[in-house]
Amino acid sequence: MIDNGAADSQTRRRRRRSDGERSREAILHESARLATVEGIEGLSLARLADAVGMSKSGLFAHFRSKEELQLATIDTASSIFTDVVISPARAASPGVRRLTAYAERFLAHVRDSVFPGGCFFASVATELDTHPGPVRDRAMAIVNGWVALLEAEVVAAQEAGEIDPSLDTAQLAFELDSYLFLANTQFVVSGDRLALERAQRAVESRLAAAGAEASRD
Repeated sequence: MIDNGAADSQTRRRRRRSDGERSREAILHESARLATVEGIEGLSLARLADAVGMSKSGLFAHFRSKEELQLATIDTASSIFTDVVISPARAASPGVRRLTAYAERFLAHVRDSVFPGGCFFASVATELDTHPGPVRDRAMAIVNGWVALLEAEVVAAQEAGEIDPSLDTAQLAFELDSYLFLANTQFVVSGDRLALERAQRAVESRLAAAGAEASRD
């Protein structure tokens, strides 16, 4: 025999969990956006509560401390970055084409203001560079993971004969990332899309030069 009372209670509990998860997700998406404008250190439960139209006590139900909020915000920003930059670029074949796609998707997410203050991780890395601790460590792990993705594709391009195998893979990945980082900074300051276009051309030119070096060998 089915206990309708117990079933209804379970349904209500599942609904509350689902509502709570959606609420937490909405809070963290807004938090990630605010962090690129006001800084992740500038995040406060009071400021965020005002932005999402929730009471401060309501936010306390989701986050027990500012650090917990900051860490969860970084994880959310990472998921967004993966969805809009990394995953679409991975549709390209490994090597030079995927490197080019990574650059295109990165610059597109800056141009489209996925985060209003530009790339979340460029913003947070600059802000936290002299603030050691778990928040900086989490952010820098993701930044380093992005650079590692670029380096892995440089290696793939070398193995495919698209790039000179004698080139320093870490150096080339650093150069490519530097173009993107500078374009992000200039675009955020000026709003001029020319910075993004120049960065894309710089990436393609550098990869073409690396390919020409491979052809001469």
